[in-house]
Amino acid sequence: MATDITSELQQVYKAHSRRVLATLIRLLRDFDLAEEALHEAFTCALEQWPRDGIPDNPTAWLVSTGRFKAIDQIRRQRRFAGMQHLLDEAPIDPQEAPFSDDDRLPDDRLRLIFTCCHPSLNPQARTALTLREVCDLTTEEIAAAFLTKPATIAQRIVRAKRKIQSAAIPYEVPGPSELPGRLDSVLQVIYLVFNEGYSASSGSDLVRRHLAGEGIRLCRLVLELLPQAEVRGLLALMLLQHSRRDARYDKDGDIILLEDQDRSLWQTGEIAEGCALVRRALTGPTSGPYALQAAIAAIHAEAPSWSDTDWPQIVGLYDALLARQNSPVIALNRAVANAMVEGPDAALAAVDRLLANPALAQYFPAFAARAELQRRLGHYADAGHSYRRALELTHQAPERRYIERQMAACHQRL
Repeated sequence: MATDITSELQQVYKAHSRRVLATLIRLLRDFDLAEEALHEAFTCALEQWPRDGIPDNPTAWLVSTGRFKAIDQIRRQRRFAGMQHLLDEAPIDPQEAPFSDDDRLPDDRLRLIFTCCHPSLNPQARTALTLREVCDLTTEEIAAAFLTKPATIAQRIVRAKRKIQSAAIPYEVPGPSELPGRLDSVLQVIYLVFNEGYSASSGSDLVRRHLAGEGIRLCRLVLELLPQAEVRGLLALMLLQHSRRDARYDKDGDIILLEDQDRSLWQTGEIAEGCALVRRALTGPTSGPYALQAAIAAIHAEAPSWSDTDWPQIVGLYDALLARQNSPVIALNRAVANAMVEGPDAALAAVDRLLANPALAQYFPAFAARAELQRRLGHYADAGHSYRRALELTHQAPERRYIERQMAACHQRL
């Protein structure tokens, strides 16, 4: 019996610990104190539930117990200054939850996400804090995902928490007038997490599935709590991109380009879900950047082959995307897609113009794209130079191996 309850407690921790933490942060207004309270609550549960049975409302029991333990700790340590509001409230019996497991718990998770992704925090700190507090990744797991020392990640998290305290960043969901701008910050963090898993910025692996999965899981949570078109668009984009994961590299870990991938390895369930989300995201009067990118990914996902891809529609979607977000990276992607419509000459001329933009001077995909177009035109010497520059700009082992192979092939053609 005790073993069964311990197992169930582990399931409660896995499913609800982040919800409990989010509510404790709201109640205690202190990240570190809330984390201590969370662990105290689960320790008490481990002691009491095998003896007394599982409460009818285990999540609310954990919140009440954690808050009770935190207040008791404050009293013991006599740290009343600045926390008197916690002691002024009525005493809590942890067996009698002060609220039921209602909508406040999901609301608290949304508050936590917006707090961790506040625009006044450093972007790197936002990502680390979100992965730690919302996704429950350890410092070591975050460090391994981003190939950074655990001490560096720990410092970022500590600084972010201090910033939240010192700047009195409100623990709340923004109002309607502020929500669009603040939601952008949240979605940027989620997409950054996913992208580091989908295509690692450095290291020996092309894909870090766990991190990509965390990005998708985090976006599902935001969509559950805030069902907006751009959230649907981002989730669709990530699902459609991630659906190709088994076809993107061979048994040796080497890159397989989209045109050469075995499409039977693509995850049809994720493609179907992603395409359905795209259709819903595009129903509004205007489509956001994530929804438009997801629409492009959906065209690729639904095409039976590379040659059957609707390239003119993809170019048109890139035009719509550029109208919403005039970015040199989007313009580069449009130029590459347009090579399939107007040919590599026109695309190469567009890429050359774009490379005059300082924003792309250190951007590996720009030089890789230029090299590919030059190779397709038979300009092997020029392609070799562009590949060499791309090689200087990437720190990912699979990309480096691919570029080196292409350089060798160009050299053989001279």
